[in-house]
Amino acid sequence: MTETLRVAGTAATGGLVLRPWRADDVETVIEAYGDPEISRWTARPIKGAEDARCWLDIQRRGRENGTRLSFAVCAAPEAHAEQAVHADRSGRSGQSGQSGRGDQLGSLEGLVLGNVSLRWTDASGPGSAEVGYWVMAHARGQGVAPRAVEALSRWSFATFADDGLRRIELIHQVDNLASCRVAAKSGYLFERLLPAEPPYPRDGHLHVREADRPGSTGRLGRSGLPG
Repeated sequence: MTETLRVAGTAATGGLVLRPWRADDVETVIEAYGDPEISRWTARPIKGAEDARCWLDIQRRGRENGTRLSFAVCAAPEAHAEQAVHADRSGRSGQSGQSGRGDQLGSLEGLVLGNVSLRWTDASGPGSAEVGYWVMAHARGQGVAPRAVEALSRWSFATFADDGLRRIELIHQVDNLASCRVAAKSGYLFERLLPAEPPYPRDGHLHVREADRPGSTGRLGRSGLPG
């Protein structure tokens, strides 16, 4: 499946494009996981190009075997110029890996802002999945995560309804307050506290969104363009 999702912008925010991760996104993945605010919440460290290629291969294989759908969340073309200026003013464009951002540009999307994914397990079966996400440092504070999670959730319920998808879970550690806010903004209700278990040292929050309980009503476009 090579679906590309589009989220329309508003007066306050630019649009988003959710497209499959590509083999040439290695530098972006290295940059993302080099950020302590991302790496602290993940169980798989990424230290260099080999680790990044392995991560991208996991996303590709998950898409091929139907167990995981991961999307690079990108600025829509109309928002790219503003994103580039924001990155320059943050002093990031001259850092290692930033000079190659032009390689990520095209007619479909601009800068990579983050990641959003949906995964299934043998235990959950087709009726339940788990959503995950992260946002790169230069894109925080712009509502990227809740908009991407909302878009992927609505699309997934519609796309996999015939397969029986009725429930999507969002799980985070209790001290990840930002994820708690994302859950609330994207229509995920708190269900219960989860006890700590390796590799996560603290208890977690389980938030749930059901197929028959719609979340926020953003505008979402959809195309079959290849990723």
